[in-house]
Amino acid sequence: MDLCISYWSIKGGLENERPVEEAILEAKSAGFDGLELAIGTTGVLTPDTDQKTMESYRKLGEKHRIKLETFACALTWQYSPTHPDPEVRRKAIQVHAAAIQRAAWLGARAMLMIPGAVKIPWDDAYQPVRYDAAVNWAREAVFELVEVAQRVGVDLCVENVWNGMFYSPLEFTQFIDSIGTTDHFGVYFDVGNVLGYHQYPPHWIELLGKRIRRVHIKDFKNSVGNITGFCDLLAGDVPWKQSMAELRKIGYDKTLVAEMMPPDPTLLKRTHDAMLKIVQM
Repeated sequence: MDLCISYWSIKGGLENERPVEEAILEAKSAGFDGLELAIGTTGVLTPDTDQKTMESYRKLGEKHRIKLETFACALTWQYSPTHPDPEVRRKAIQVHAAAIQRAAWLGARAMLMIPGAVKIPWDDAYQPVRYDAAVNWAREAVFELVEVAQRVGVDLCVENVWNGMFYSPLEFTQFIDSIGTTDHFGVYFDVGNVLGYHQYPPHWIELLGKRIRRVHIKDFKNSVGNITGFCDLLAGDVPWKQSMAELRKIGYDKTLVAEMMPPDPTLLKRTHDAMLKIVQM
């Protein structure tokens, strides 16, 4: 597996302000094989970034021998595909389609997508959406976006996040299968997020199986139990040995992307050291 780090784990990444070459060099100096760039509404990479700029980022990855194989899109927090307002839902599909195109120009093979939200824990302005409507609207959005992903050759990977949706691996599996295609579509599985659902990550991996296209890792302390429970790798309660065993059973051998926040001067080194231990389990 390729050990990678999220752009959001690098200083200035969350704000989408860190120059891409600086982020690449920082990831490389910490020993990572790859960097997961991310798209935002403003900053160095947005839905309006042109093809020439995206291709220049790809060339920087090639120059410094850092893989830019995955691409993170969290535009749902600004433009939710499950928002009650149809204009917001249409805008959500437009910006995600633009993100997929930019992932292709970058040379990325997979893009993370948050399929919508029933509730956003840190955004009180986002009013709860009725669950059945949210799932239907998420499905409608994904149907459209899979067509874009297939056209440009990028895997669209929906992630299990703290969005009030898909708290069960059975439910998540049913949603994935309801799209009706496995071509350029699947799951971006986040191991650490599952503990927040009071679930067991190895069981999710076993049940989702080959639907898992990409993997995020972070750790979580059950004793905290809320969004402040995320912590350094190996400092929480993720059963890493069992999780790695299940990933190997399904034949997963692609990128393993650590999504650690907030950045600090030693975060990347600590994370890389912990990842080396995890992949040896």
